[in-house]
Amino acid sequence: MATREQSGSGQGGALIFAAVVLSAAIVAGSLVVARAVSGASEQLASLRAAIQTLPSSLQAAAPAAERPAARRGPDPDRRYEISLAGAPIRGPESAAVTIVEFSDFQCPFCKRVTPTLDQIRREYGDRVRIAFKHLPLDIHPAAMGAHVAAEAAHRQGRFWEMYERIFANQQQLAPAQFETYAREIGLDLARFQRDVASSELRARVETDKELASSLEVTGTPGFFVNGRFLSGAQPFESFKKLIDEELGRS
Repeated sequence: MATREQSGSGQGGALIFAAVVLSAAIVAGSLVVARAVSGASEQLASLRAAIQTLPSSLQAAAPAAERPAARRGPDPDRRYEISLAGAPIRGPESAAVTIVEFSDFQCPFCKRVTPTLDQIRREYGDRVRIAFKHLPLDIHPAAMGAHVAAEAAHRQGRFWEMYERIFANQQQLAPAQFETYAREIGLDLARFQRDVASSELRARVETDKELASSLEVTGTPGFFVNGRFLSGAQPFESFKKLIDEELGRS
């Protein structure tokens, strides 16, 4: 009959042997999985290469996961020509750099970027001018009224004063509030009311929206720095990079 010590020793040896066998099985399994993954990766790479050699008409029929993602919005590597006719502009016509802003008065990101635009004006002075384009988004139901009111103020040479009041009080976009701003900035109130009620100013806003659509600008704010697109409420440094590049070209 085996003693307790002999029994324990035998059990220990069995456990060690089982551990060795298990480890060997895990290593072998890992090698099999690695080879399978490697093979799948190589096949996927070959498929992608094959798709790229197909004519564009056939590439369109390839699985979506294998096609390059379509670019959305303006091409940042392209320089766009944008008409400024009738647009409110801050800065001299002689400025070396023109920034065109497509903005929505109800958009929180458009409000967020206004201090950055103020900083640009302070830093660059007459070397930069800023033009405004209307782009009230459909998801912001109160925006159109604000843009029409700002355009009515523009008719009396007070666009930027109205612009500042609307963004400073972005949660108050009611018609009565716009009339209060009109009085505060010294507008002819009767003329302001007539202009706001006319279809002409709404059509003016719609013209800017159509321009944005033709440029593939779908969100706000969107900027063109001497025609080069910059999307969103970017920090000052992002604007500075483009502005300095443009100044270096002049």
